[in-house]
This record gives sequence, structure tokens and C-alpha cells, in this order.
Amino acid sequence: MTDLTILPETANDAIAIERLNARTFGPGRYAKSAYRLREGTGHRLELSFTARVGTLLVGSVQLSAIRIGDVKALLLGPLAVEPAFRERGIGYALIERALAEAKAKGHRLVVLVGDEPYYGKSGFKPVPKGRAAMPGPVDHARLLACELVEGAFEGVSGPIRPDWGA
Repeated sequence: MTDLTILPETANDAIAIERLNARTFGPGRYAKSAYRLREGTGHRLELSFTARVGTLLVGSVQLSAIRIGDVKALLLGPLAVEPAFRERGIGYALIERALAEAKAKGHRLVVLVGDEPYYGKSGFKPVPKGRAAMPGPVDHARLLACELVEGAFEGVSGPIRPDWGA
């Protein structure tokens, strides 16, 4: 897609992103564990990106600061792409940009709740059972981690919770 632009998210994007998430995930999104984990912490604007075709916002990815036990990490999501623009690589482009920026800023580990066949293409792997626990009900097979630095997940375990100090 030649006219696709990935840009850093700005505060002015908030309403358009919220509408995109509402269209993509519906009202049930607020009951999901990942949404509840992000509640009140806000996402890291400097690590979040939008995808645009011309001036039209067609995708968004956000990263939020969390901890796994005592270890700082990031939570990827939500990742949303307008239905009419799916299957064009926009989601992957957003993920790759967010991971590259997180790594460049010294972050070491990113987790998410999602489908391994999709996110595995960006380096996400299943979290070994018993190593990390999300608050609320989560299908553990969908809890995935991506090491931005080799070995970043070694020795990491514990509950996943917001990083209020980030």
C-alpha cells in the first residue's frame, strides 16, 4: 500500500482512535482483561502509532506500561484496523513500528493477549504456563510475549499489573 503512512499518535487522535476501537471491538471490549488492565493508566503516547491513508485514520496501536512481578514491560493493544483496510499489512506495519520504537527507547519486553499465528510473525511467543498471570479471566494460550532484547523474559514471573510509576 503505497499511500500508507505510520505516524506517532498525538493527543488530537484520541476521538478518532476511540471511534475506531468502538467499531472494531464493540462495547464488550471494556469487559476484557487487557482493557481492564489498561484502565486508568493510560497508554504511552510516545510508543503509540496511527496508520493513515491520506488523511484518513485507518489503524492504531497503543502500548501501555505494565509490570510482570517486579519487571517493567509493555502491554500491546489495542491494535485496530478499519475493516475495509484489513488484509493489507497495516496491522503488521503498526506492530513493527511500535516494537522498534519501544526497543529504541530501551524497553525490553512486550506482552499481549492475542492469536499466536498472527502475532507470532512479529516475534511473539506463548508465555510458559505459570510464569505470568493477567488479572481476570484470560485464555492462557493467548498470552504472548516478545523479547525486544534476547533473554529479556528469563527469570520473569508474577502477576501482570499496571505500572503506575511509568
